[in-house]
Amino acid sequence: MNTIEQQLWDYIDGNLDATQAKIIQEKIDTSAEIKFQYEELLNLNLAFNEIEFEEPSMSFTRNVMESIELEPAPIALKTKVNTNIIYAIGGFFVTALMALFGYVLYHSNLEFLNFSMRLNLNFDWNKLINPAAIYGFLFVDLVIGLVFLDSLLRNKAAHK
Repeated sequence: MNTIEQQLWDYIDGNLDATQAKIIQEKIDTSAEIKFQYEELLNLNLAFNEIEFEEPSMSFTRNVMESIELEPAPIALKTKVNTNIIYAIGGFFVTALMALFGYVLYHSNLEFLNFSMRLNLNFDWNKLINPAAIYGFLFVDLVIGLVFLDSLLRNKAAHK
């Protein structure tokens, strides 16, 4: 909206003081374009004044409140543990244990002579247990411990 249009609306609404109203009236009298725009805005204002506003019924608020009462109250969402996640974690640990067992069997000498069992479990433990493996094991244990602590604290908070 340009400034002359805003000034014309203020003139039509009577929001201008006497000096500003006189300036706008002179502009309307001198310029045919502004006079045409003024007449259009005046007709539009008259059309707006003829429009009747619709009012809601007297029982509108009561009807809305009754419809809200009929709706079920929302309940708090409860988290559900996805069983696929539990199975995946269990599968990982079973696979890791099976791999470890297979590794032990592969590198051991099993001899069954006359029902005597001789099992050679000579390992170079220095190759297997290095600082990186220990740090990895401790990191996994720390994460599992933190998950357990979080679960324990959530259960205590839920019971309070």
